[in-house]
Amino acid sequence: MEDKMETIRLEPMSNNTAPTSPDRDDNADYDPHLHRQLEKPTNNLETLVHLLKCSLGTGILAMPQAFARSGLVTGIVATVLAGILVTHCLHVLVRSQYAACKKLRVPLLSYPAAAATAFSNGPPAFRGFAKPCAITVDVFLVVYQLGICCVYIVFIADNIKKVVDHYYEMAVEIHMLIILVPLIAFNLIPSLKLLAPFSAVANVMTLVGLGIVVYFLLSGEKSTEPLDLWGSAETFPLFFGTILFALTAVGVVIALENNMKTPKAFGHPCGVLNTGMTFIVLLYVAVGALGYIFCVSNCSDSITLDLPKGDPLATTVIVMFAIAIFISYGLHCYVPVEVLWKGYLLPWLEASGSNRLLVWKYGLRISLCLLTFLLAVTVPRLGLFISLFGALCLSALGICFPAIMESFLQYPKKPKLLLLKDVILFIIGIVGLLAGTYTALISIVRSFQPQAVLAHGAEHQHE
Repeated sequence: MEDKMETIRLEPMSNNTAPTSPDRDDNADYDPHLHRQLEKPTNNLETLVHLLKCSLGTGILAMPQAFARSGLVTGIVATVLAGILVTHCLHVLVRSQYAACKKLRVPLLSYPAAAATAFSNGPPAFRGFAKPCAITVDVFLVVYQLGICCVYIVFIADNIKKVVDHYYEMAVEIHMLIILVPLIAFNLIPSLKLLAPFSAVANVMTLVGLGIVVYFLLSGEKSTEPLDLWGSAETFPLFFGTILFALTAVGVVIALENNMKTPKAFGHPCGVLNTGMTFIVLLYVAVGALGYIFCVSNCSDSITLDLPKGDPLATTVIVMFAIAIFISYGLHCYVPVEVLWKGYLLPWLEASGSNRLLVWKYGLRISLCLLTFLLAVTVPRLGLFISLFGALCLSALGICFPAIMESFLQYPKKPKLLLLKDVILFIIGIVGLLAGTYTALISIVRSFQPQAVLAHGAEHQHE
């Protein structure tokens, strides 16, 4: 059976105490971390490895194109600010989940259950929205994580095509079909802890690959086109969606903290989250700035597609990234499987008396792989996929909901500074969601218009 990383049960997992009303504030003596019973908990290093692997994927390779949309100076400043914003919101989310567990006197709550608890504890006018809120969070989580998987399929296929086209040209959709069976097989691995060694290997390959990419960016022939330092308001929403997609591993963060042997180490000033995010933001700034200086306005959806064609070292790094992202697919598909299985499918099967739970569970995993494959084949636009899912899902999951949860869990105390801060965060999230989603959708529609399709084909032919 899989690790008990997340649960949407509201009943206590300890016999010592009974659940209390969300309105009561007598839970100071209850520490959810001390009551967690995990089959295969991860240590601090394993958790950091997973966090890095989730954030060092296609997002960092799309940073040069993001900088092309924002301008060099704006990109550097905005990436640092976005990193601070995202890290703070992740801290808020983890603290809110912990506070919700204390109120219910339970060791573990999933993101949706914690959000429902926050609404139940908030102003009376919002308490009736607790269940719809939990379902909404589930929908965003599933859509976001499956969106990542779609992005990964397109990325792997695009990069394999760049290598193989030197010998035999095939449509990118054929490459997607070729990798489908291995993806399904890898996604059948049932335990997050079993994925940890693969994740560690993928991290090494990613870091080595990034080093080689930086080498090409520093030593290769750079574009002579003048740099855009400030960008434009028209394309900035696409940058915002890309940076959110790249930095915010919100679905995995909750799961990782819930599955830690020492969860208090996750949110310390020098803990797992701050350490990982600092390293990640610095890498993103470096790769984004260097990649943009190298390509300027001709940056591809992934910087690997701009490496010299036919160069043995470039080919090696492309293959390394394809393998690393392949491994990451299994980790990211873990979250929607958990959400759909524990929250919806398993309760329905138990109520119906089904005795084929294992068949259904593996059937769910296979079905999600097939779904992401079909979506990737339908819209094989890597960069726009990244911007769309970043703006749509992560503005809500990574900014809006954590801000609401923190405020509602403080009700009726409502500290004014905290309330003001959360209102500002919520506004930032809503603006990013609406502007980023609209811009990405318009760009996707335009990319399928005849002139854009011809330009897209010419670009691949040039590569």
